[in-house]
Amino acid sequence: MTNAYDEPEGIAPRGTVIVAPGRGETAAAYARFGRRIAADGYRVRVPDRAGVEKLLVDDGLPGPKVIVGSDTGALVALDLAARQVPGLDAIVLAGLPVPRPVNLTNWEAEVEARTSCPNHQRVLTGGGALRGGLSVAPGEAATGVTLPSLGLHGDADTISPLEEARPLYPGTLVAIAGGKHDVLNDVTHRTVAATVVLFLERLRLGADLPVIAQVQR
Repeated sequence: MTNAYDEPEGIAPRGTVIVAPGRGETAAAYARFGRRIAADGYRVRVPDRAGVEKLLVDDGLPGPKVIVGSDTGALVALDLAARQVPGLDAIVLAGLPVPRPVNLTNWEAEVEARTSCPNHQRVLTGGGALRGGLSVAPGEAATGVTLPSLGLHGDADTISPLEEARPLYPGTLVAIAGGKHDVLNDVTHRTVAATVVLFLERLRLGADLPVIAQVQR
């Protein structure tokens, strides 16, 4: 099953964003993110894990096609980029996990480690994540990625500390002040979404990501 969020009626689609959820997460966790990115003209799809690669070769979806992966979903994005699978134009990596298990005492501790956003905490508790999902040890991050990439990582992430995760990112890395592990859905989700949209807009201009907005002073 794939959750779909389309561009506003009458607007030509600007590309496709395929969201790859992380450990324990369901597609419901990305409804807010999907609606926000779609409002800027992008088609957003949140499939099950097996559906990510299929969507890349779906001719009915417009390019450029970008995978936005969170936690182990980011590992999926890295793997597909390293293998240079057809149809993939760029990747966005959020909260890349360090390769070790996470030991949290209970569900409340897991939710608190994921996000400080009260709305997202309610989404997680209401079906956005499975209890104990973070206890599964993640795999290793693929290397050798040459596609355009954007990294997003909270500097308050206790599940995957920023300084340990930093070497895993192949391209540009943006640290989010006060951000926890579910950085796409944390209290700074508006800033994070805007950062993603700016990356997507630059990608539309070319794989070398031409700069659109320049600070002059």
